[in-house]
Formats: sequence, structure tokens, C-alpha cells
Amino acid sequence: MEKFSTILHRAAERHGGEDAVHNNVSKNLTEYRNKYQDMTDDRWLSEFSKRIFQAGFNWQVVENKWDGFENAFWKFNPARCARIDLDDMEKLTSDKAIVRNPVKIKTVPKNAQMILNMAKTSGSADTFIRDWPSTDFMGLLEYLQKNGSHLGANTASYALRFSGVPSLILSRDVTAALIHAGIIDKPATSKGAKKKVQEAFNIWAEQSGEDISYISRVLALSIDGG
Repeated sequence: MEKFSTILHRAAERHGGEDAVHNNVSKNLTEYRNKYQDMTDDRWLSEFSKRIFQAGFNWQVVENKWDGFENAFWKFNPARCARIDLDDMEKLTSDKAIVRNPVKIKTVPKNAQMILNMAKTSGSADTFIRDWPSTDFMGLLEYLQKNGSHLGANTASYALRFSGVPSLILSRDVTAALIHAGIIDKPATSKGAKKKVQEAFNIWAEQSGEDISYISRVLALSIDGG
């Protein structure tokens, strides 16, 4: 298993030195951490929903329509969204202000109920999510996938990363870097492979003193094309 310093050195060779890599990685991560703190339950439902609608679609189209989504889904109030019924579905699938994908629209009530359950457990979804230890990030992804709808690993990871939660994203480049480092030999889809990835990130976090978002970005930059 490669040391994090080796991975960082490889990224530095590709991107103008260690200071350049650090500044590149830290800028956006700091922005996410500072912008999104103490998110209310409706903002978490909005964030999860946005990433679901963007998945496999043009991200900018969804972004441009997001005010329409907010109005159509009652500002993503979880209690109201959890009660979406057939009449609501008919209106939503006819609303030109949003992307009228019925499969994705149906994810909103399921994820709203998950948010309500998180709040019941921990006082708020934000507390539930941010208190989950990053040393078990894969466990959080598993929880979201099991209890939510259409929150696959990368969709959930992007939602968490963009909300300032330390997150690893198993993108093509990160996966290639993990293979290069000898952690896995193919994309991590099995529980065993995900456990190996988590263990590697935990070790690199100890070695570097950085969080898993930082490590994930450096891994991506350590590969040609990253």
C-alpha cells in the first residue's frame, strides 16, 4: 500500500508542486465547509433531490430550473413532501418549471421520510449526517442507499461533499488511483472492496492529518487526466 506522501508527490509532479496541489484542493473544500453549516432538514432534502435529478442528466439544466423545483416541491418541506400523492404526482409531471421525470419525482417522498426519520433520531438530519464518523463513511453511504431512494454511492457522495461533509467520491480517477496504490483491483462495488477503500482512507487520514475529501481530491489529481 502506498503512503499518502507518495500519492501527493505524484499529484505534485502533475500539477505544479505540492503547494499548487494543496491550494487547488483546499479552495473549493473550504468554500463548501464555510457555506453549508447547520443545514435545515428542507435544505438536505433539496440537496439530495438536486443531485438525483442531475444524475445522468445535464447538471446546468437542473441548476437553471432549481427555483422552479423549489416552488413545485413546497420548498422541500419534508413533512409535506412525504405526503405526495397521486394528485400531486399528476401536477408535478405536468409542471414545465421542473424536469418532469416521474421516476425521479417519486424519490422525493421516500427521501423526505428518510429525512424525517433522521430528525426523529438525532434532532435534525444535519446532526445525524455530520455526526456520522468519517472513519465509517462507507457506512453512511450504505445507510443512505438503503433508507433513501436513488442515492447511489456517487450521487450521495456528491450531495455530501457539496454540503461540506468530508466525503470520498469513487470517481473514475479516484478508482484508478486506488488500483494504482494496490488497494483494489477493480471498481469497488462489493462490501469487501469498500471496506478496503475505507481502511486505506483512514490510514491516509492519519498519515496526512487531512480529511477524506482532501485525500479523495489528491488521489484524483495523482492520475493522468485527474
